[in-house]
Amino acid sequence: MTLFQPPEWAPHQAVWIGFPSAADLWLEDLAPAQAEVAAFARAVHAKGAGERVILVAADGVAAAVARQMIGDAAEVIVEPFGDIWLRDTGPVIVHYEGDGLRALQHHFNGWGEKYDLPYDDSIGLRLAARQGLRNTDCDWIFEGGAVDVDGAGLLVTTEQCLLNPNRNPDLDQGDIELLLRLEFGIDRVLWLGEGLVNDHTDGHVDNLARFVAPNVLAVPVAHNGDDPNVAIYADARARAKSFGVEVVDIPSAGLHEQDGEIIPTSHMNFYIGNASVVVPTYGGTSDLEAVKSIARLFPGRRVAGLPANHILTGGGSFHCISQQIPLIPGV
Repeated sequence: MTLFQPPEWAPHQAVWIGFPSAADLWLEDLAPAQAEVAAFARAVHAKGAGERVILVAADGVAAAVARQMIGDAAEVIVEPFGDIWLRDTGPVIVHYEGDGLRALQHHFNGWGEKYDLPYDDSIGLRLAARQGLRNTDCDWIFEGGAVDVDGAGLLVTTEQCLLNPNRNPDLDQGDIELLLRLEFGIDRVLWLGEGLVNDHTDGHVDNLARFVAPNVLAVPVAHNGDDPNVAIYADARARAKSFGVEVVDIPSAGLHEQDGEIIPTSHMNFYIGNASVVVPTYGGTSDLEAVKSIARLFPGRRVAGLPANHILTGGGSFHCISQQIPLIPGV
């Protein structure tokens, strides 16, 4: 039976988006992060021209705030979770030709046992059940933000994440490639090296490089001389080109620090919706050109840059907090 994960630019029936809920995690960033997420959800909904948006709140208090902020641009549901990173904790949806959609349910260990939060290990099953999706249990540790697919048999990931001994110490590169082929229906894996400096996910590829068309990979290029990821971008570009992949340049977000520490700020954490592409911006000099560069890649969609500084304090951005549900072809 043929299976595949549609690329993100293929049609969606809906998208889950995590809504910041835990005051003890977000502290003074809670309300502004909620506002950023609500703006993201509205942009994806695109006044009904986009897709069904399902905002997931962890409790009734947060759900009430979400409903007040979002109005009729999204459905708000309550499902307990540790935090909002549904790209990693939610189900990964694949399509079995002739048999519909399945929710891949991987094991989750808090990004290498760094952040062990209640309910994150079960949110995927509960979201799939609400949607009426059948589940496939995948007996290894994996997060959705670790990979991206081009819809034509190619998957990209990083060695830093998928070969990290804090995930699957008993699996080698060959074992992991076999699992990816079986679960995602791909036939080739492009292995990049390191992810962004200080990325607590151990180098998720959705902060580093993204497919924007079959065999076309967007990779950042340093926007200024103090970019801490210059060598990482150059290595990713060289590996992709050597593999035979076309590379397009996107300005990097450059150096951003919090309390004197480099933070993994990236325009690559954009979300590709049915009608819009939403790019995280951070108030830096790269924002405008990054949005313009990404807009040139998606001429049929409205490309918007939206602030994500407060979401970033939690460790990610728009792509990290979202998980799309593909539309079954022909339905």
